[in-house]
Amino acid sequence: LGGTAPLDAPALERRDRLRAMARFQQLTSPVAAKSVEDTAFYRYGTLLSRNEVGADPGEFALSAGRFHAACAERLARYPGAWELICVDDGSQDETGKRLLAEGAKYGPHVRVIRFARNHGQTAAMQAGIDAARGEVIATLDGDLQNDPADIPRMVQEMYDKDLDLLAGYRANRQDAWLSRKLPSKLANKLIGKVTGVHIRDYGCSLKVYRAEVIKRVRLHGEMHRFIPVWAAMITSPQRIGETAVSHNARQFGESKYGISRTFRVILDLLTVFFFLRFRHRPGHFFGQIGLVFGVLGSTAMLYLLVVKFILGQSIGGRPLFLTAILLLVFSIQFLTTGVLAEMMSRIFHQRQEGPLTVSPEGAADAAIGWHRAAAALPPATPSGEVVTGGG
Repeated sequence: LGGTAPLDAPALERRDRLRAMARFQQLTSPVAAKSVEDTAFYRYGTLLSRNEVGADPGEFALSAGRFHAACAERLARYPGAWELICVDDGSQDETGKRLLAEGAKYGPHVRVIRFARNHGQTAAMQAGIDAARGEVIATLDGDLQNDPADIPRMVQEMYDKDLDLLAGYRANRQDAWLSRKLPSKLANKLIGKVTGVHIRDYGCSLKVYRAEVIKRVRLHGEMHRFIPVWAAMITSPQRIGETAVSHNARQFGESKYGISRTFRVILDLLTVFFFLRFRHRPGHFFGQIGLVFGVLGSTAMLYLLVVKFILGQSIGGRPLFLTAILLLVFSIQFLTTGVLAEMMSRIFHQRQEGPLTVSPEGAADAAIGWHRAAAALPPATPSGEVVTGGG
């Protein structure tokens, strides 16, 4: 942009963008910026962002512009191809328009998904994951608390360690201790204890996934914070890792998360526990409860039969008689619910569930990979495969 010749409109916009990047202290980097036009796109890595902060239109617009600039600078020298997907979660200000305008400046590798109304972070992440076309998917919020510069290193680390999911944890978290850090630490320990998937920072949105794994996970409600747990239902927990990532102080708006969300996390955790333990056998969950009620009700009824026919006492007005009847009714209800749940589960899994393996090595050549008899022997039976399994 140097020289004495007057600058045209695109050059002026680029100059203003570069000046904004320089003023933004968190975006400084020893790596020199590179023109976005020099980078190949569309195949390898995919970056998803969602801006969930609440702020005035000026702050939102500034956040959108700086987020695009940060991604362009930090990922300009990424060796693989990549695309950027921004999800506007039904913002009521100018965020959606600003995202479209900023994306048009950088090229067709920047795509914007706009919701007609607010559906929450989980729905936004699911929409971005569904739209992603890369072999690797990275997710992060658009408030610039996470640094896009961590993504190339995380992708390489995921491949080096042969993982399916690499979660970031905020090593030097720039948030309030009482309202953010303490509830987060308690929730992380509780989730790890209940689910068996031990991640230090479930709340960090910066994560890198293999697309073939994360696209088999369907997110609903507010389950985005449990993505490693849902992924553990598809792949082995040993293929889920974590790594330290940088974390910047919030620059735009105010967080909607606080200690009040702890109760929602507990309720969501109960749902996760049910699916983790009984997703394939819901009849065991309801059946166990039904059997407990049945044993208690039957024991009470046997006692009352002894009282009635051996001791000769009246039992019609006793509270235990009504309690025993209720326990038996509850038992029948839970047992029949378990049977219905088993039927629905089998129908669902027959239609929805994919293969049991992930990261296949590829289809073998039809001419190789078979054990064949010696040439002198006549051919025996048609080709067959031997599949071994544990248990």
